[in-house]
Amino acid sequence: MRLFNMGALAALGLMSGLAVAEVRVEGPVEYGLFETPPREVQPGERVLLRSNQPIQPTSEIPARLGSKFGLRLTLSGKREDDTPLTLLYLTPGVITPDGQRHDRFEVVQKLAPGATQDVMAFEFSEHYEVVPGEWHFLVFQGDRKLAEQRFTVR
Repeated sequence: MRLFNMGALAALGLMSGLAVAEVRVEGPVEYGLFETPPREVQPGERVLLRSNQPIQPTSEIPARLGSKFGLRLTLSGKREDDTPLTLLYLTPGVITPDGQRHDRFEVVQKLAPGATQDVMAFEFSEHYEVVPGEWHFLVFQGDRKLAEQRFTVR
């Protein structure tokens, strides 16, 4: 019985150490449409912009090529060897040219302790991606939800 108690105490100590190291969202989460200069967008084209690109706060997203939307958040407690982030994009049903329907896209992203902000975004760069309806973005670390935002594409 004594060994069990010591083992349980050791496990509790390990768990409490892990809780201290968890990533946390600091401050407000920005969300909306990333502002881009007006341009004629061609299918397959993506525009690389800075991480501090202004975001127009909205949950209504225009259904057109070049629309880039999502969220930007500040995370504290990041360690390079920690559990990565999982970015989950729930879609109204994107059908790729191979005929596959995608109700979700999942991206696993290593933590970057030096980055001041993290971004989760989707840019419509192909006509088949522009699907009207509800898009739901979720950010997880392991099974812990850190942020979520719903968008309506019209």
